Amino acid sequence: MSETKDYKIERALESIVQLRNQDASNIRVVKVDRFDGEFMDYPENLCNEVKRVYKNKGIDRLFSHQARAIQHVLDGKHVVVATPTASGKTLIYNTVTLDALTKDPSARSLYMFPTKALSQDQLSELMELNKLMGDKLGLFTYDGDTPQNTRKAIRKKAQIVLTNPYMLHSGILPHHTKWVNLFEHLKYIIIDELHYYTGVFGSHMGNIMRRLKRICRFYGSDPIFIMSSATISNPRQLAEKTIEEPVQLVDRSGAPRGEKYLVFFNPPIVNKELGIRRSYVSVARQVSGILLNNDLQVITFANSRLITEVLVKYLKNDFERNVTDNGKIRGYRGGYLPRKRREIEQGLRRGDIQAVVSTNALELGIDIGSLDATVLASY
Repeated sequence: MSETKDYKIERALESIVQLRNQDASNIRVVKVDRFDGEFMDYPENLCNEVKRVYKNKGIDRLFSHQARAIQHVLDGKHVVVATPTASGKTLIYNTVTLDALTKDPSARSLYMFPTKALSQDQLSELMELNKLMGDKLGLFTYDGDTPQNTRKAIRKKAQIVLTNPYMLHSGILPHHTKWVNLFEHLKYIIIDELHYYTGVFGSHMGNIMRRLKRICRFYGSDPIFIMSSATISNPRQLAEKTIEEPVQLVDRSGAPRGEKYLVFFNPPIVNKELGIRRSYVSVARQVSGILLNNDLQVITFANSRLITEVLVKYLKNDFERNVTDNGKIRGYRGGYLPRKRREIEQGLRRGDIQAVVSTNALELGIDIGSLDATVLASY
């Protein structure tokens, strides 16, 4: 009889907690209880074709925060959605974008993500929706990986453009005369992972938004901003500072969640006189190993490229013992070629990769399917 996922998680958790007795580690476990969710019907003024597409995917009703946010956008208001990870924020801006294109094929949307990995992940979701709508939408990423020979075609055909602030600043806004179709009919601007744009980088982002709005006014459009974040305490304040306009806040999540455990592990002291603790890298290796030994899919975040490669080497030595295991432990960081990054992202979704060690290049909003556990090495 096969073991359930819950049993594997509980067994792994028990093994991790036992480390407290073995080496006097400081370990604290916090349990987050289950929530069954709060649901609402689709807004009445959402077009029927978009409702049909989502209902064909098995989404008969929306989470309450999704319905409220969509209604705000359809009412012409700027919105920031601040609900937990995996609460369905992507559905909000995809729904209103498809609604706008269904009602007016000339409408355009600009999606902005802080990383290329996240752009590719969102493109996959949009491509799936496009198939359900009859492959009639023009969806393209426009970033540093976009081949030069396809950029001209994208500027003419794209109805939904996925990019990042860097490319917007250097590759789109200075050449706005080549993007007339986009700016004349720009309906929505989506800024995902809003918490990323703070400090000096956030002030740069604010200036880019000023330029973007000024160019939109020049071409006669007045787009609605839809922003989202899972990890921020003052979303409305940041959103309003970023776009310099009033913003509606949606922060009460209606998404269901299963129970989960947060484990805080402070490595044991190995030299009391000097206050030296055991290496967090070796602890991360040990904890990741316990999770892998219990057949759980794991992602381990390291705080530098060097530590990422060190942990990959350790885990490969521990778990890739024969030819059939090759590729089950992978690294992911900036500097990898685009094809290799896409391969790793797809392997995570399919379950072919058992563990990935990454820098924050893979942190922001990636949908990686059946992921069971996350390890933060040096929080």
